[in-house]
Amino acid sequence: MCAKLKTTIYIRLKINHTEEKQPALCMLDSISFSQRQRLAYIDFCLLFKGAIHRQDLINRFQVGLSAGSRDFTLYKELAPDNLIYDPREKRYFQTETYSPLFEHDARRTLVKLANDISDGFDAIGDIHFPVESASSLNVPDIFVVAKVVQAIVNQKAISIIYTSLSSGSSAREIVPHSIVDNGQRWHVRAFDRKSQSFRDFVLTRISKVTVKSAPEPHECIDCDEQWQRLIPLEIVPHPKNIKFPTAIELDYAMEEGVLTLQVRAAMAGYLLRRWNVDCTKHASLKTGEYQLWLRNQSSLANTDNLAIAPGYIGQQVPFQ
Repeated sequence: MCAKLKTTIYIRLKINHTEEKQPALCMLDSISFSQRQRLAYIDFCLLFKGAIHRQDLINRFQVGLSAGSRDFTLYKELAPDNLIYDPREKRYFQTETYSPLFEHDARRTLVKLANDISDGFDAIGDIHFPVESASSLNVPDIFVVAKVVQAIVNQKAISIIYTSLSSGSSAREIVPHSIVDNGQRWHVRAFDRKSQSFRDFVLTRISKVTVKSAPEPHECIDCDEQWQRLIPLEIVPHPKNIKFPTAIELDYAMEEGVLTLQVRAAMAGYLLRRWNVDCTKHASLKTGEYQLWLRNQSSLANTDNLAIAPGYIGQQVPFQ
């Protein structure tokens, strides 16, 4: 017999360094699921954007002004130290003492942010379907994610402590513009003030994030050439490793035996590694995991991060 699905809200209140349930929070048991969802959205925006307009809530959930006002009143009653209203900007801001009212799952939040469907819904218990995926070995810290997202949304630089494989931990200042899922872990695409170049930073290696001032024009996304440039990739069934190429053509919905993609130059290496695409000139990687071959290897000229592309050896020439 299937277990009955139950929606649960997790609300944390720190008292004397212990977690206790505040009596006033029991009122959540008597309010509607839709209002709990709206409260979670307020909490979500404060955490990941640093601020929220009342109109944001009204537009997202198509509720009236009075209903939206009641939601903010209830949220302030439940978490009075989480937000402050600025009458000049007519929006609520996250306070320095902010502590999430709901628990936000880092991995699922990143997926929703990537697809622009974030609504705080996961924080109040989504409906679960019998679908399983491979376990993730690394999950970024939710508060690091929140600060990085705030910086991106508000176009700010951040100071961080970053731990790299080559140089260990050090202080850096970066200007993030995008969060990237490379298939194995999450990266931040950012301008690095230390190297004066755009680079990828692994989210799980970032700590102690502080939001700083607005960036210089040359540090913004429009100046990230590798991000802005799209390159064509022609991927075909591996000519030497696959006995029945039609199976591969069906797997990837190829047309006339070719899968043609337009990808950002900054992302090409990640994609090719994720799908084990043989990038050698003559399809010379002969082990079974290489079921795909990059037919137009020349398209990778002047592309960064290709050390991770399987078998790729190329000569960098000036980009025209």
